[in-house]
Amino acid sequence: MSVVCQSCGVTLRATLFDMDGLLIDSEILWHKAEVEIFGQLGVPMSHREDRSTKGMYVAEVVEYWFERYPWPGPGLEDVSNLLLERVGELVEQEGRLLPGAVRSLDLTSARGPIALASSTPLTLIYRCLDHFGLRGRFQSVHSAEFEPYGKPHPGVFLSAAASLDVAALDCLVIEDSAAGVLAAKAGSMTVVAVPTPEDRVQPAFALADLVLRSLEDLTSKWLDEQFA
Repeated sequence: MSVVCQSCGVTLRATLFDMDGLLIDSEILWHKAEVEIFGQLGVPMSHREDRSTKGMYVAEVVEYWFERYPWPGPGLEDVSNLLLERVGELVEQEGRLLPGAVRSLDLTSARGPIALASSTPLTLIYRCLDHFGLRGRFQSVHSAEFEPYGKPHPGVFLSAAASLDVAALDCLVIEDSAAGVLAAKAGSMTVVAVPTPEDRVQPAFALADLVLRSLEDLTSKWLDEQFA
């Protein structure tokens, strides 16, 4: 665990969570779905590759690969829908909550309202939360699909903060992706980052106020100091 105090003097009042790769072990399932769907369209993806589009909105992911390996059909929206349906199936078949996920919800909700702010489309967010019985844990749920820009733009976090009637400066964001960390810091929020070992070398994580190996390492003591 490492700490960089970039928000000293701020008293936090609410917590905003990402979902994929943070609460649910679904990033690997997104990659599996992308390898399947894009592979059928002739995109040369490999199971061994890092997910370079991690944290991006699904439409941006489809555009990213279409720009590099354009296919004659189906359309981009149809490919997005295929991806979303496949990810939903994989979450229900193979998905699991990540260590410390429920505990982190307990710890933060005891100190203020919590909301979910994800790049995933809302229908899939609800499908995943319902599968794990988590939807009722959040005061509000937000998707970047309703924002002009996805992460690393802070829009989805700002909307989530507004829904809780809490200033952005008074929000804690818990994220696993570099794009999410950049988005939260652009919104002047305190950030706890939980990157994978492979992602941890990315420069964006140096901006986080606290970097953890797992949500299991989130402590009551640290939260008490921030929410005092």
